[in-house]
Amino acid sequence: MQHAIIARVYGIVQGVGFRPTVDRLATSHGICGSVSNKGPYVEIDAQGEMADIDAFIEDLLHNPPKRAVILKLDREDAPQNIGKDTAFTIIESEKEEGEIFVSPDIAICPDCKRELYDPNDRRYLHPFINCTSCGPRTTILDGMPYDRVRTSMAAFPMCSECEYEYTHAETRRYDAQPVCCNDCGPQGYLLPTDKTAKLPADVSSMPDSMKDAAAITETRRIIKDGGIVAIKGIGGFHLCCDATNAKAVQRLRDLKPRPAKPFAVMMRDLDAVRRECLVTPAQEEILDGHQKPIILLKKRHVEAQRCLAEEVAPDNPCVGVMLPYAPVQLLLFDYPDGIRMPDCLVMTSGNVSGAPICRDNADAVKELSRMCDAFLSHNRLIRLRADDSVMDFFEDRPYMIRRSRGYAPLPFLMEMPCEGSVLAVGGELKNTFCVTRNHLFYPSPYVGDMEDLRTVRALEESVIRMADLLEASPEIIACDLHPKYNTTDMAYRLSKELHGKLRETKGEAKELPVIQIQHHYAHIASCMAENNYFDPVIGLSFDGTGYGEDATIWGGEFLIADLDGYKRSASIAPFLQIGGDASAKEGWRIAVSMLYSITKDRKKTAEIVEKLKLCTEQELKMQFMMADRRINAVESTSAGRLFDAVSAILGIRRASTFEGEASTTLMFYAERWEEAHRSEQATPFD
Repeated sequence: MQHAIIARVYGIVQGVGFRPTVDRLATSHGICGSVSNKGPYVEIDAQGEMADIDAFIEDLLHNPPKRAVILKLDREDAPQNIGKDTAFTIIESEKEEGEIFVSPDIAICPDCKRELYDPNDRRYLHPFINCTSCGPRTTILDGMPYDRVRTSMAAFPMCSECEYEYTHAETRRYDAQPVCCNDCGPQGYLLPTDKTAKLPADVSSMPDSMKDAAAITETRRIIKDGGIVAIKGIGGFHLCCDATNAKAVQRLRDLKPRPAKPFAVMMRDLDAVRRECLVTPAQEEILDGHQKPIILLKKRHVEAQRCLAEEVAPDNPCVGVMLPYAPVQLLLFDYPDGIRMPDCLVMTSGNVSGAPICRDNADAVKELSRMCDAFLSHNRLIRLRADDSVMDFFEDRPYMIRRSRGYAPLPFLMEMPCEGSVLAVGGELKNTFCVTRNHLFYPSPYVGDMEDLRTVRALEESVIRMADLLEASPEIIACDLHPKYNTTDMAYRLSKELHGKLRETKGEAKELPVIQIQHHYAHIASCMAENNYFDPVIGLSFDGTGYGEDATIWGGEFLIADLDGYKRSASIAPFLQIGGDASAKEGWRIAVSMLYSITKDRKKTAEIVEKLKLCTEQELKMQFMMADRRINAVESTSAGRLFDAVSAILGIRRASTFEGEASTTLMFYAERWEEAHRSEQATPFD
């Protein structure tokens, strides 16, 4: 006896080959019907014997596409409206309201990598090869449901062969929205580094020596010869040079400028990673998985076995490593042009310090021309920036440092009732924002530091795009308590702009309400949300700077917190933070202030400062005067500044050239000492 059901599948079921998989499984179980993208979910109309339908649903739950995540499947009986002999089909997507799940960008899969280097394959050496299991997703998306017409790939009409693969279930590219080939896909090309040069309007008008294979070969030659190339990838530009060439790496440091902050390194394969770093099976699994984040790995102790230049991560026992995730990156390492490339490349974000990663040609030429010898670009538009994700491991388990490409905007699912929509604009440093829709919390890709107005503009642009993409109409905007943060100012500005753009039909207040949240309470609440824990907690929040409710600087806090608020129960001992913004970079200032607060005597403090060589006599007199008169001085409990002070006192780092340098270098020294003296350490239980 024939039965009919409607099944609705929620989760990451768009952009991962879900509909083709449903089609194949349904056909294999003798099911008639259809599958369609509804935006918030995939809807399946299925008719057949009940046992066959049950087996089909069970098969789907246990054998979804590799990159899919099924969070929920609802089914209900339906009228039989399908002829017995009707085939199962994929029907055109329809727009419906509801929860939205957007697939992050997915690294190239093993099958596409194999085809990329197969001379008999029609996509041989195609820099934009992809399939239903891999390729760009969020960064090319204009709107939901996820279909080609709503991506930046709509500008590239499919050739007859690609269209056949796209429309036939027996192919690997059935319903793969970014499908393309050398004949119909985007093209790579070289850009002039001269800011005054006119950028090409059309790739077809460019000479052959500037595009496609010639462009990749020239890029490889420049890098091999010690040059620097700005390369457009999936979510923005990278600055790339030979990571085994000390002069090339130092030149990039001088041009960026970036005196000491580590560079990320892209390595050809796991063999190169194993040669350069200590890596566990758990780390290898994520390194070579479908997200391919940057992972912080320990350098190998025997330098003679390493090829990586010390200038990549100077005075640092670790290096940030990733494997190629885009086809063009694989082609940088291996291409049939006779050039022998290094197997380690610096691949650092293409941006001016403090600015967002460049995503289009105009910004790249304007911002990066003085830093590179060439640009390798392409004509597929990037809709949303996505910097590389960064991950570390603790006790051989991963934890995220920067959640971006490959992970965002996957939502966190709250296991408690939540209604409405909130926009949380994030903090001032290392900014990401979050858009909520009921019980789904969508963190954005990494944006950057908001001290630069270019990044503020990028944040505002990204907020509007993500809100539109997620069909969210925020009812509340949350921001930091600090009155002078650029993000705070932007929150109040957006309260008017978003009301006009996203709530114009609702006829409510002229502005969205803005709620300012204390910085460290926000940290603790985020941890609670990420772990689905909603009972009262004792929260420890240690960082550099957060505006306190008493108008002092907080940073080493013990809070009793729940979802309704918090009580500040304790903190590290307060001290005077003297010198404004300079004190966050110059740990010697904090060291002098702490010593003076302990001795309460100028002469004794001066004797200690002289022995430690913390500062000049003139600088010390200025610190004394500012402390005594409370000029540009504020009470602080910052844990970050405490570590900076200890680093300065020990002669490790008197000042920092990048945020956290003094503190992290102090940690490295402590780890080296611990390792060197491990055999001397004992406990009463040994």
